[in-house]
Amino acid sequence: MADKLPINLLDLLHQRKVEGERIEYKAGWNPDPILRTVCAFANDFENLGGGYVVIGQDCDSHGRPVFPPVGLPSNQLDNIQQELLAGCQLIQPPYFPALSVEVVEGRNLMVLWAPGGQTRPYKVPASVKAKHKTWHYYIRRYSSTVEAKGETEQELLSLTAKVPWDDRFAQTASVSDLSKPLMEAYLREVGSALAEEVPALSVEALGRQMNVVGGPTESPWPKNVGLLFFNETPERFFPCTQIDVVWFPEGAGGDRFVEKIFKGPLDLITRRALEYIQGNYLFETVIKHPDRAEATRLWNFPYVAIEEALVNAVYHRSYEEREPIEVRISREELVVLSFPGPDRSIKLADFEAGRAVSRRYRNRRIGEFLKELELTEGRSTGMPKILNVMAANGSPAPLFETDDDRCAYVIRLPVHPLAQQPTTDVTTDVTTDVTGEVAALLKVTIGEMPRPALQAAMGLRNAEHFRKAYLVPAIAAGYLEMTLPDTPRSTRQRYRLTPLGRQLRSEIERRR
Repeated sequence: MADKLPINLLDLLHQRKVEGERIEYKAGWNPDPILRTVCAFANDFENLGGGYVVIGQDCDSHGRPVFPPVGLPSNQLDNIQQELLAGCQLIQPPYFPALSVEVVEGRNLMVLWAPGGQTRPYKVPASVKAKHKTWHYYIRRYSSTVEAKGETEQELLSLTAKVPWDDRFAQTASVSDLSKPLMEAYLREVGSALAEEVPALSVEALGRQMNVVGGPTESPWPKNVGLLFFNETPERFFPCTQIDVVWFPEGAGGDRFVEKIFKGPLDLITRRALEYIQGNYLFETVIKHPDRAEATRLWNFPYVAIEEALVNAVYHRSYEEREPIEVRISREELVVLSFPGPDRSIKLADFEAGRAVSRRYRNRRIGEFLKELELTEGRSTGMPKILNVMAANGSPAPLFETDDDRCAYVIRLPVHPLAQQPTTDVTTDVTTDVTGEVAALLKVTIGEMPRPALQAAMGLRNAEHFRKAYLVPAIAAGYLEMTLPDTPRSTRQRYRLTPLGRQLRSEIERRR
């Protein structure tokens, strides 16, 4: 039990706050009605943020607190806390309110803060001391705690399915853990009118507008999805929130491998991982034919298939499991591995055939943000798209794997048998497989330059083509870096050569 309240109790009492849906006064310690009220606040049937039980405070016939309060004897405080702890262990599932002992006008009051629980519904015995206990669900109706029966009970039971993990409160974090610049950058990228109001809003107000902050006004909490997208280091709260890209130049059974780990906000690490893979491990092969002018162009792995597979993993993995997303690349295949496997509503045969259509989504809120950023469609189209782009590239069919227990989700993309392969380890030779576009960009980069200046120096008009063909590959390969990597969309963003980029430029110039 915690010992810090999110409100000032003295102010609350002096306002003569009347008993209601979020506060109840008890003149003395009586475990049965108190635990029923705690259970009702935990169920938070009306989504008001739970409530408070003030023990030792009597009230008049109108429900207003009476002063001085009756109080609790000091020699009973320890016994009450022990009984309360034992009673809370009887709540199913276990639930423990925050507890604070306060002194008001020389009298001891015990305050229980019971925020809405994240594993509702909760039930408690009608009598905690009865030999044969019967458990019931309780909710708040105005200023009373009542048993949930009939349709009310059914509605309460259904609420457990309406609070997916990514939409739950992160009660180990605070609203200050959300980054206002990241939130603003997101709003500007998706073209939201709310972006213009950001300077006038507090982080809490902005978070509530974006539905990444919830809870009562006196104790707001960030939601899990908010920390995943709008905190610089979400792995602090959800360990292993990362993407590991592993290159096996000698195959998975070889002695060597190269690992690159991406950490940070979900959208940022997804894009950086994709840019890194695109710049280092994707190769286009051009095959000329003697009987026709058109050449055949193919990739060892089509980028769109990798994008769909990786974004699918970011969308559907469990962030409660301490396992990263892993992209394993060899000369034979590219594998995307995430945990756990697909939802059990998907038949195993349909999954293996690439026909998976889920009736339930593990992370709906994460999906909403990815869709706004145009990283996913969120309509079970990922697997068909992977099949289509692999076929269009002339690649072998992808493989979709899981097991009966749905422990893991594996997507295998076989390499195209005619595709160009790297002749050396791309991480050890700075001149291996460097495109002409990247080499040209490095040549014109002087000091720190904004994107428009780089594009102008290249004599290019199409910003999107410049970004995809020049800027992204150079950054992904580690030759160019942002001056403001934590705010990639900042208007003050500049680009400069890395030590590796300077080395590469010198090597290219020397060889000329």
